[in-house]
Amino acid sequence: MSNPKELRYSKEHEWLSAAADGVSTVGITEHAANALGDVVFVQLPEVGDTVTAGESCGELESTKSVSELYAPVTGEVVEANQDVVDDPSLVNSAPFEGGWLFKVRVEAEQDGLMSADEYTAFSGS
Repeated sequence: MSNPKELRYSKEHEWLSAAADGVSTVGITEHAANALGDVVFVQLPEVGDTVTAGESCGELESTKSVSELYAPVTGEVVEANQDVVDDPSLVNSAPFEGGWLFKVRVEAEQDGLMSADEYTAFSGS
């Protein structure tokens, strides 16, 4: 598996795109999607919600377990991916493309976000 070089990664296995006009996209990594198994339900923060770096902001439910979704940054949610809510399997099939979770107007970043190489070493993937 390959972690895109242009993204940054959290120890909770979320990825974060570079901010475009102050807005970054958040998703979970392929490593996390594989560990979860088949995702069957996604609960995302709503547009207008404020998320806080390092804190839970949603859930991913799979056939194996329920996992918390953690915000890698602090900011206001400006878009939630309704496609993933309607078809949670996108998280498994395209975690870095159509399986993104939400977009956030970044106010502050979490300490310790990793580069792709650092995340690969951290996760073993």
